[in-house]
Amino acid sequence: MRIDKYLWCIRFFKTRSLATVACKKGQVKIDAKNLKPSKEVFGNELITIRKNQINYQIKVLNLPESRVGAKLVEQFRKDVTPKEEFEKTELLKFAKDYYRKKGTGRPTKKDRRDIDDYQDETEEII
Repeated sequence: MRIDKYLWCIRFFKTRSLATVACKKGQVKIDAKNLKPSKEVFGNELITIRKNQINYQIKVLNLPESRVGAKLVEQFRKDVTPKEEFEKTELLKFAKDYYRKKGTGRPTKKDRRDIDDYQDETEEII
């Protein structure tokens, strides 16, 4: 079975064309090698997929005949993604926190004056 079709069948991607694009972009790998969407998948292979800034690792257990229901997905794949990958997303959330709320825009006139005063004070010390 083709890798793009397999990823669509196990509901990792919503459409087969999204799976194809991910393969072409190099987001799907087996043994750290980029794949073409037409690469054949066999049992007991470890697939690494980069999606939403997480490197998922999936072990192929079996090949489905066609797209399967959400309850049956676990028969065809095993998620062996390390917990550290999910912890990285938590760290990214903290790294993106700024002193301003998102969407408040540029510094106000008062903020700008405070910044200039601070810079003037540090220049006098030096």
